[in-house]
Amino acid sequence: MEITTAIRTTGSVRQFTDEPVDDATVYAMLDDARFAPSGGNRQGWRVVVVKSEAQRRAIGGLMEPVWDEYVAIGSTGVTPFTAAPPANYALTTVTPGHTPNDLLDNIVDVPVVLVVAADLGCIAMMDKDLERPAITGGGSIYPFCWNVLLSARSRGLGGVMTTFLSRAEPLAASVLGLPPTYALASTIFLGHPVHQPTKLKRAAVETFATIDSFDGSPFAG
Repeated sequence: MEITTAIRTTGSVRQFTDEPVDDATVYAMLDDARFAPSGGNRQGWRVVVVKSEAQRRAIGGLMEPVWDEYVAIGSTGVTPFTAAPPANYALTTVTPGHTPNDLLDNIVDVPVVLVVAADLGCIAMMDKDLERPAITGGGSIYPFCWNVLLSARSRGLGGVMTTFLSRAEPLAASVLGLPPTYALASTIFLGHPVHQPTKLKRAAVETFATIDSFDGSPFAG
């Protein structure tokens, strides 16, 4: 697939057919993804291919309350779990209970479930000493995750990357055997899409790119 087409048509896929994805294809996608850039080329990603139904149910069960909290906070008009000072919200005004989620409710049936962790011992976290949550370390991990999704797209597959499990990392660590110096970066779901979205809506370049400073004039080609 031509690279511009792949970039512009790789949308999030959350519903899959029951057609399996064989191990050779999963291996090939990871083999493609490993060429992602990383700081110092240290390649600090580690991947668990979760096949066991028990393991899948365990991590799905950990993500469900995070999903429910995410939906509840979002329903108040606030961005859930934002690191910037959030607006006030009251979850007491939200009807409690589980909000259906195709991925989590049917995690046992998802063709491919990958959990990606970051080896913090080999990632340069340039902003770790600033008085805000660190973010730069993701630059050494998320290009790998995106490569997985692009590789899937090139094979007629689809997928989505989620980060719900990271909020439950202390509990997930024992389930997945996560070493103490590793952090959960994402869970990636892959399979043959029921529908492959290709007409993606994104803001125009002029809305996010400016000249010389963040309050500069819009950049237009």
